[in-house]
Amino acid sequence: MNLKKLPFPIYGDQHWRGKCPLESAEQITFFNQLRSTYPDTLGKLALHPRNEQQLRAGQHRGMIRQKAEGLTPGASDVIIPAKVAFVCEIKRQDHTQSKWQPGQVEYLKAAQNAGAFACVALGWRGACDALQDWIEMYG
Repeated sequence: MNLKKLPFPIYGDQHWRGKCPLESAEQITFFNQLRSTYPDTLGKLALHPRNEQQLRAGQHRGMIRQKAEGLTPGASDVIIPAKVAFVCEIKRQDHTQSKWQPGQVEYLKAAQNAGAFACVALGWRGACDALQDWIEMYG
């Protein structure tokens, strides 16, 4: 994915290349930082919707039920409900090592169009920078 074509801010060094943690590790580190820094406020509100699922044989009916129950394919990695919601998709620090899942860009666009602070973060530090900007703008 060409990050320059995305209509929302990108946090982190887009030119950085090299060995880096997996997206899940970046996400875990971000949530640990968030919950230790803001344990009684943002740390309680922030969530990660579990939407990334690889379907195996025989799971189609289960996916239909999950969608009926509110599963939203493409939902971002970090969502903080607030007057102006924080919606952040975390990718690896070297974004060329990340994959975009179907619906992720569309979800971010929809969140932005609804008035949310929507962004992409490269690594947990990028996500922390995005959070700081959001706090300064809306907190």
